[in-house]
Amino acid sequence: MDHEQDYTQRYDVSTETHFLPDSSIEIIRDVQIEGAPKFALFDFDGTLSLVRAGWVDVMVPLMVHVLKATQTDETEEELAKMATAFVMELTGKQTIYQMIRLAEEVSKRRGIPLEPIEYKLQYHEALMESIQHRRDELESGRVPPERYLVAGSFQLLDDLQSRGVELYLASGTDENYVREEVELLGLSKYFGNHVYGAIDDYKNFSKQMVIDRILTENNVEPSRLVGFGDGYVEIDNVKSSGGIAIGVASDESASSGEPDPWKRDRLIAVGADVIVPDFAEAARLMSYLCD
Repeated sequence: MDHEQDYTQRYDVSTETHFLPDSSIEIIRDVQIEGAPKFALFDFDGTLSLVRAGWVDVMVPLMVHVLKATQTDETEEELAKMATAFVMELTGKQTIYQMIRLAEEVSKRRGIPLEPIEYKLQYHEALMESIQHRRDELESGRVPPERYLVAGSFQLLDDLQSRGVELYLASGTDENYVREEVELLGLSKYFGNHVYGAIDDYKNFSKQMVIDRILTENNVEPSRLVGFGDGYVEIDNVKSSGGIAIGVASDESASSGEPDPWKRDRLIAVGADVIVPDFAEAARLMSYLCD
């Protein structure tokens, strides 16, 4: 399975869970890595980076504008509800898949769609305009990287690196943007060249491909791989490959330290072994997994 699959519930979200004492670390099923992980795979947006927080509020209005131009009788509210549903359903996959769905919806309304890549370019242009102030703040040093990182990210990455864990990053966002934002956030020292993102030839990239490369090229047991993500794709991929999956139910808009309920249920449903709202208790999490 090289290409990103649609969301499929594989586990019961009402399963009984427990928390590590006096912590926000929710254990879905008890796991432990023999010795320590050898490799760790991270998603980017929403898992580490908050630079693109609020992206849904850019994507959905763009889609409503495109769909309204088909002369459909649907109201903007109806179109927004429909678009939000499929955007969230596809969250975690490469952005192009959301644009493929948009083109399909245009065709359903007897419109003539643009190529999905054109819609993706329009979205990226609008998103970059929306978030440019954050990138400028980071580049100028007016704000520290922690302002746009999920809480505890540096602590977790430092802990993993100190244990000799090799770190990889795989994102559904275009690779050129990911590499720029990794640099702006001061994360290059952790991931080096192991930064992967979406490419125009989208069928030649997937998070599953990155996982397969890690396991095959390094001849490592899947149980020595731990994955961190707030999207279903990476959690499903890591779990189905035999690794340990840590679901990050981050509250991107408010950074409240509380888990996002929608993310939590979605991540449990595809196999997350552990749920955390962020990495504020990184030391506790690593102690649980490895010590």
